[in-house]
Amino acid sequence: MRRLLAVALGSMLVLSGCGGGDDAGSKALSDVKVTGTADKEPKVDLEKGLEVDKTSTKVIEEGDGEELKEGDVVKLSYVAYNGRTAKEVDNSWKADQRLVATLKEGAILPGFVKGLTGQKVGSRVLVGIAPKDGFGQDNTQIDVKKDDSMVFVFDVVAKLPTEATGAEQKVPATVPAVQLDDQGHPKGFKASKQTPKKVSKQAAYVAIKGDGPKVEKQQAITINYTGQVYPQGAVFDESWSKGQPFTSTIGTGQLIPCWDQLIGQTVGSRVLLVCPADTAYGDQGQGDIKPGDTLLFAVDVLDAD
Repeated sequence: MRRLLAVALGSMLVLSGCGGGDDAGSKALSDVKVTGTADKEPKVDLEKGLEVDKTSTKVIEEGDGEELKEGDVVKLSYVAYNGRTAKEVDNSWKADQRLVATLKEGAILPGFVKGLTGQKVGSRVLVGIAPKDGFGQDNTQIDVKKDDSMVFVFDVVAKLPTEATGAEQKVPATVPAVQLDDQGHPKGFKASKQTPKKVSKQAAYVAIKGDGPKVEKQQAITINYTGQVYPQGAVFDESWSKGQPFTSTIGTGQLIPCWDQLIGQTVGSRVLLVCPADTAYGDQGQGDIKPGDTLLFAVDVLDAD
């Protein structure tokens, strides 16, 4: 999870599989009581010592949206419990921050993939995660041992796109042109004869105009992006190959100042950002970014919440 569980998720291997489960797993879930209105924090009652032999799912309320497939990017509200202690270990409602996750190998806990694949958007589901589909090791931060079963209640809020989905816009010839890979994703920029060698002011250009809501300050934005040294230098970072979009809060100092230009852009857009050093990493540099470098980003705005 983004607050407490995210540190452990990156190193986990995900096993393919669908929801459901064996009789033992289903029986364990039958003793868990979930009440409350959908889209609001549920009340969950369970006894200490709950064990799940196989990851299992019980639909509390079925939605009428699209069915989730492995590889989909989903937005979730959730509350998590340790079956051994019956104690709550994480809660997105209390944090006022939903989780964006990819149901894909290497991107999230195996139990998420098994428990949520095949469920419909709009559903509230109870998932019992067997130890083998959990962390695989002790997590002292939240008092979860490697042999503990875990219990989650998920609200499947939405399935998110993975790329910009709007109308193409004309970008000035002075801006380096976006180069696409075989899948149509930005892989970098190519300067033209009209591209100045240096720029002193930050700028944002909309290459694809989405029709979603405008991004607001202090929202959590989910994006896919490619970053390159201006005007035709090294590609120093990108999210596409990682299979997991990037999520962060905009307008709070968590991102470089140049990215605040995404505030006011519409969800679904592809925005090209030109970021002089004083709006990026300044005289410090980072990795392939040298001190004083101007940067270029192609940013697909997938969601703002």
